[in-house]
Amino acid sequence: MPTTTPAPVESETRKALHDKAMAVARTVTDPEMPMLTLEDLGVLRSVDVDDDGHVVVAITPTYTGCPAMAAMRDDLVRSLQEAGLPGATVRVSLTPAWSSDWISERGRQALRDHGLSAPGRVPARSGPVALSLMPTRREIACPRCGSAQTELTSEFGPTACKALYRCTSCLEPFEHVKEI
Repeated sequence: MPTTTPAPVESETRKALHDKAMAVARTVTDPEMPMLTLEDLGVLRSVDVDDDGHVVVAITPTYTGCPAMAAMRDDLVRSLQEAGLPGATVRVSLTPAWSSDWISERGRQALRDHGLSAPGRVPARSGPVALSLMPTRREIACPRCGSAQTELTSEFGPTACKALYRCTSCLEPFEHVKEI
């Protein structure tokens, strides 16, 4: 019996599938910081529809080995399936590497609204990066009282992408999303 290849999806149908998939993907939240969507976090890189009408979503990890990637993938696939888009796949894109600069202003505000210190802008660098085993110096303010009088208590918080600080003005502890 001869095999047949599926007819390519028409461009109007492809655009409608893309728009629907993009709308769904934009609503999926980060499993570790659910106040952020993957789009606001800058992890959602693209949504495409292949010639056969299958949705392909690209995401970039916040850092190599991020344990939340599997949950992000599963949440994206499940959300797309529930929206009537079966057969969606998620691919991981490692280049360009994610940067905390990709967090949207809405995402930065959501972090502050939930008591987390949003990352500052990543300094521009060229050439080799000097290795230091000392804690990273950051210009941050307490998300509760706004004071710049803060101290690092641990470079590693509940997730590897956060550091723990304490405000020396109001004495409240808080998490800071690291600049990467």
